[in-house]
Amino acid sequence: MSERQQNGPGFRGPRGPGGPGVMMTGEKAKDLRGSLKKLLGYLGAYRKQIAAVLIFAVGSTVFSIIGPKVLGRATNALATGIIAMARGTGEIDFAYIGRIVLWLLGLYLLSAVFGYLQSYIMAGVSNDVTYRLRRDISEKIHRLPLKYFESTSQGEVLSRVTNDVDAISQNLNQSIVQIITSVTTLIGVLIMMLTISPMMTGLSVLIVPCSAILSVLIIKRSQKYFTGQQKYLGEVNGSIEETYGGQTVIRAFRGEERARVKFNGQNDQLYLTAWKSQFLSGLIMPAVNFIGNLGYVMGCVVGAARIAAGALDLGDVQAFLTYIRSFNQPISQVANISNVLQQTAAAAERVFEFLAQPEEVAEDPAPIRFARTAAGPVLRYTENGVPQERPFRGTVEFCHVVFGYDPQKPVIRDFSAFVEAGQKVAIVGPTGAGKTTIVKLLMRFYDVNDGCILLDGFDIRRYTRESLRAALGMVLQDTWLYGDTIRENIRYGDRAASDAQVLAAAQAARVDHFARTLPGGYDDEINEESSNISAGQKQLITIARAVLADPQVLILDEATSSVDTKTEVDIQHAMDHLMQGRTSFIIAHRLSTIRDCGTILMMRDGDIVEQGSHQALLARGGAYAEMYNSQFESA
Repeated sequence: MSERQQNGPGFRGPRGPGGPGVMMTGEKAKDLRGSLKKLLGYLGAYRKQIAAVLIFAVGSTVFSIIGPKVLGRATNALATGIIAMARGTGEIDFAYIGRIVLWLLGLYLLSAVFGYLQSYIMAGVSNDVTYRLRRDISEKIHRLPLKYFESTSQGEVLSRVTNDVDAISQNLNQSIVQIITSVTTLIGVLIMMLTISPMMTGLSVLIVPCSAILSVLIIKRSQKYFTGQQKYLGEVNGSIEETYGGQTVIRAFRGEERARVKFNGQNDQLYLTAWKSQFLSGLIMPAVNFIGNLGYVMGCVVGAARIAAGALDLGDVQAFLTYIRSFNQPISQVANISNVLQQTAAAAERVFEFLAQPEEVAEDPAPIRFARTAAGPVLRYTENGVPQERPFRGTVEFCHVVFGYDPQKPVIRDFSAFVEAGQKVAIVGPTGAGKTTIVKLLMRFYDVNDGCILLDGFDIRRYTRESLRAALGMVLQDTWLYGDTIRENIRYGDRAASDAQVLAAAQAARVDHFARTLPGGYDDEINEESSNISAGQKQLITIARAVLADPQVLILDEATSSVDTKTEVDIQHAMDHLMQGRTSFIIAHRLSTIRDCGTILMMRDGDIVEQGSHQALLARGGAYAEMYNSQFESA
């Protein structure tokens, strides 16, 4: 087992909701202005598209604003005609009214076309921003140090890729269009109302401060519940995935009731916070509409009085009342947008926070590169400005290595060892001794806190990470296969390998026998959880992958721990063949598997306490002999 356990058995963190729109990010942004500024920086590449959206949105809004004023003329013509008919002095001018109706149809048609165009362009912009954000997150994942993934749950990262990016996409499309149309509508409607009656306009504008104050009070009250909503959403998703992935263990230990109680508690908390946040934010529209309706009633009363006094025509009052309705709507939208902007900023803040995470230490400006040639593996580097090349041998030296996942709590205290090229070295010791940590340092998943590790005489920090890991091959205790065929999972060790080379690696690792018994043979699909093959078969495939990679330095971290005794013997024969001429590190708990190693390093508390061959260490009667004999006491 690895010395460093994370999050308990089976825990993989929440995957996030099952699709977009389940819930938008509700957490309140810590830095609203800064987050929106960064988001606007992303939008900078779409200046032309946003300018077109602005033009089309303004055009669509202006055409729809003019409509009521034009309709008022038709109403006046109709009212005048009816009065003339009643007096016997004339009739309704249907030709004039018809022309006005045609004008209205034209205006509203143009408004609809402009609205369609701005929606079409904005949908493209928001989806392109979403695409770029997901691409940047994906690329960022490959540049982050392993430490980040060991200290952050899988669900936390996935939540930023799904929940937060989807929230940005949906809210961005909604917010920009609504801001433009709402502001344009407010200004345009205000101008049209002033042209009809400045006095009535002044009375109608009095409702604006009331609506704004009420909206701010409701938003301020609801924000604290959004934070809890996002927190409990993550916990519920994590609990669901943890329960799903651990069904075998849960049922074996009768944990169904505990899992149910835990989930129900989290679900109840999510329900309460989500209900409160959505209820309070949902009050904004009804409250603003109520105040708007009061203004509408006041407009009706005042308008009727103005008509009676002969100061206004019926059509003008009708248009004015329509504008009052149009005036209240953008006020409601602006109030809602403020809430949406908070959500967008919170989502953007989480995404940009992830993108700002410290990356792996930069490569050496004059790196050493590992390459394979027809003559064998070589190292290429520059010395005093002159390109150099020499054969790669594979010596490894640990020089007073000190390391701790927390620098204040070292796991490796003062580790020194020299391994000759082609030497087979076993690293043994009790759980927590630091065995797996040593190979993580060698693979440069982490950098040492003090001391250094030399590969072929060069500090591994001088190699490019790609070159270093091309020279090293690793078979882990925890197998990892992806959803594809057995053939492609083996080919992962060398993407350029031919089918014949894949087959040879499979035969060397004893995969060929069981692969041919499957319905699809080597083309049999491995499902996402790799549950349609046994643990031992999974281990054999990962070993075949390492065989195909043909590394110069081989690391086996409990590589045979998941196979039966017979298969273990077969793998040992394959490994003996594979390890010939290669520097090999074998981490093992079953000491019977490493008796033929030339050198055995016995570790305890991050230090080497004994070193030597199997027979020499047994004869010494120390820590190794004690551990070895304890495994065979029952026999």
